[in-house]
Amino acid sequence: MKYFNKIKRFNLLVAFAALVILTTSCNKELEQIPEAVVTPPTGETLDKVLQGNADDNLYYQLVVRGNQLGLINNTHLFTMFVPNDMGMKVFINAASGGQIPLNAPDAYFSGFIANYISVQQAAAIVQYNTMPQVITSASIPNVFPNFYYPSAFNPAPNVSALARLDVYPSTRNGIPGLLPGWLNNIPITGVDQMASNGVIHHIATLVTPNSRTLWDRISTESDLTYLKAAIETADIGAAPGSTLQGYLSQFGPDFTVFAPVDTAFTSFIKNLLVANMVPGFIADLLIANYGTTILTNPGSIPIIGTLLAQQITPTNVKGIVVYHVLGHRAFTNNFPTTETAYPTLLNSGLPTHPGVKLNATFGSVPGLPFPLVTSATVTDVRNNVANIFINTQPLTPDPYGTSDQNFLNGTLNKISAVLSPQ
Repeated sequence: MKYFNKIKRFNLLVAFAALVILTTSCNKELEQIPEAVVTPPTGETLDKVLQGNADDNLYYQLVVRGNQLGLINNTHLFTMFVPNDMGMKVFINAASGGQIPLNAPDAYFSGFIANYISVQQAAAIVQYNTMPQVITSASIPNVFPNFYYPSAFNPAPNVSALARLDVYPSTRNGIPGLLPGWLNNIPITGVDQMASNGVIHHIATLVTPNSRTLWDRISTESDLTYLKAAIETADIGAAPGSTLQGYLSQFGPDFTVFAPVDTAFTSFIKNLLVANMVPGFIADLLIANYGTTILTNPGSIPIIGTLLAQQITPTNVKGIVVYHVLGHRAFTNNFPTTETAYPTLLNSGLPTHPGVKLNATFGSVPGLPFPLVTSATVTDVRNNVANIFINTQPLTPDPYGTSDQNFLNGTLNKISAVLSPQ
């Protein structure tokens, strides 16, 4: 395969990058968190301010349900991100599978919090939406990659009592007077309600922590079977503790994975076969009959198996896989609105590689007063464009949505094409 021949010269550097890239991605630099010098005013503590906000009643109930009043009614300093009652209703409507419509009486929503959200779940949600420092709107950064801030939520107490799941507030692509910014991919709708021990910002709906990892999603998704096979092939011969699968399976690293769906991979494989004199109908038959085996055991394919095995090696496949991963967590709402190049994990072994170009387009969404991302693209070095499949319900992407899927160790976006690193 000519394509795989071309990337053979990547082999030694990519093999080295497999160690360097992923190891460095796991070691976050806490120094990047900007320190804001804030002197909170005197007055009521956060719990009293929250209780006094008539439109924050449902979130206050969530705080009580999770036994979290003690977290926010003392002299420690916090920043809280709080959805108003309508934002909570959007969340509960989605969490109930639509069984509780948005126009249902408030008692239905209160009942859901009391009866269908466990104390542990409520505590995790409140802690994830609370940061143990004061960050006013003036201190929220406007950069990409995003700054991260530790939340009060520890998703892995068995690993470390100091572990914290990060959140990503940003003003990038915000609109003054209309959309102050974002918490992860959820719009911030109001800012800077001060309390004696911190500040409250309001958001359009809840941001919830995910207990799953990127590999949990990739390895079980019905339309990501070729990506799963590619990662497993890339890990053949890797030293224990340095596999892609291992890093995608653990809390600690922070990645953005652009995940080609199966139809993208089959198109990619067919193009490779056709480019090397395999008739299109034969290529279709090979893909239909052998599927992911073309990646995991290419030598077993009749007639052309020897050639495939020489070209589809674990190192070559690894070069393709790491080109689909950024070494930091990113959300599409923070992508540049003018196509801009950024490095991928491949750049840790090939520093001069051009990386990928990212771009997002914002548009109006029916029923919402602010714009959201309506399309986003990733472009490779050949100027092939892969479209990100944007969630159909952007404010309530379920755990099986297609864009900005947020996991313990990064985000995942399904894309329409395989990216070529050369």
